[in-house]
Amino acid sequence: MRTLISTAFISLDGVVEAPGGEPGYRNSGWTFKNVEFVPEAFEIKGREQEESTALLLGRVSYEAFSPVWPDMAEFADYKTMPKYVVSTTLTDDDLVPNWGETTILRSLDEVAALKETEGGPIIVHGSASLNHALSDAGLIDRYHLLVFPLLLGAGKRLFSTTDKDTQNLKLVEYEAYANGLQKNVFDVVR
Repeated sequence: MRTLISTAFISLDGVVEAPGGEPGYRNSGWTFKNVEFVPEAFEIKGREQEESTALLLGRVSYEAFSPVWPDMAEFADYKTMPKYVVSTTLTDDDLVPNWGETTILRSLDEVAALKETEGGPIIVHGSASLNHALSDAGLIDRYHLLVFPLLLGAGKRLFSTTDKDTQNLKLVEYEAYANGLQKNVFDVVR
């Protein structure tokens, strides 16, 4: 079974919305405006591209990333790997032509079936609503979190507010950096 990894820039109070400067959010761009850049804290982002074999996105994140990421050198490894977008509304005509193979999945059952295929880890970037659904369905196997020392208040949260049984996590990698950023990698305990 393939490992499904959720990766996120996250504030201490759980906000993941608009870390890079997406419009329409009061604190947009919080990853770059409020915390000094420390390159070693972002080593995990390069490693994710090297170790992942597929990219999974929700529709909103796909629509945000697909016009930009295909031409960015920082995300070159994602251009060649298979991409999957979970959406009930996108059509093949909505997919960008310059980002390689992209498949639309219509349900969480299709995501579960993808996890059963041959291959390495599948990485999920952004996609707050998709993360909620994947977590609630028990499909996430690991979290890569870069926790920023910020309290943002409003914004989309990474974790679902569904009333469910406790989900135990095992800390498998961590580091704290001089700028207050923390890397936390958790495996979901089954």
